[in-house]
Amino acid sequence: MTTPFRVFRIAFHVNRGKPGAAAARARLSARAQKLGLKVVQGTKKLDCVVALGGDGTMLSAVHKFPGVPLLGLNLGSLGYLAAVEEPRFDDALDALAHGKFVLSHRSMLNARGHLALNDVVVTHLTAGHELTLELMVDGMPATRFSADGLIISTPTGSTAYSLAAGGPVLLPDTQSFVVTPVCPHALSSRPLVVRDTARLTVRATCAAAVHVDGAEVFRLRAGESVDVFKAESSVSLVELTGYDPCEVLARKLGWSGSVRLAQNPA
Repeated sequence: MTTPFRVFRIAFHVNRGKPGAAAARARLSARAQKLGLKVVQGTKKLDCVVALGGDGTMLSAVHKFPGVPLLGLNLGSLGYLAAVEEPRFDDALDALAHGKFVLSHRSMLNARGHLALNDVVVTHLTAGHELTLELMVDGMPATRFSADGLIISTPTGSTAYSLAAGGPVLLPDTQSFVVTPVCPHALSSRPLVVRDTARLTVRATCAAAVHVDGAEVFRLRAGESVDVFKAESSVSLVELTGYDPCEVLARKLGWSGSVRLAQNPA
């Protein structure tokens, strides 16, 4: 879903560990001001945050600036969230200043009040140890996983940890979540796609840790469960005119090939 929006006040959120990040921030800040955008410090009264780094920088911005639209400029390697590459940085600021973009509202997960744009992950407290997890969907038993952990991801997060664990890629506007086991101990264990209105309950048979967007937020005792469901709030990402999620996937994943249209022999 997209929404028109005008931007006047912006802030930069920069991963200073990236080579050239500070210089890029200084140059882009000067350009933004020439375009009539007001560059401010802090977290209040912002129309947009420009995240300069990679997807980790974007996730950091999500949690630091809740409710503020985000534009991701990629200084990393992959960058699904920070999808704008360096040759288009200036174009992105021009589009921001002239309103030539749309906002894409990305769904989030809620786990005991902790919100995740990418995923909620339940893992064993000791790396590499088997963890048995029971999954219920809307209160009904669904399956049991014996694995190193379990990932519940949004469509946005389907290209993150879930993808690395063998999960499917969902387009951003898909109204579903993905449940992906990490290193399952049975060949029959496969990722599960569920509607995003479902309430998922994960019960751990032994002590486990719960991570939200890569950060541990709480732990489960043996026999304790956690409910994971769609959050009421969402994250607004700035998408430039002509943005195509399939093009981003093709570029980032190295997809190639051609489509041959069947010709009518008549």
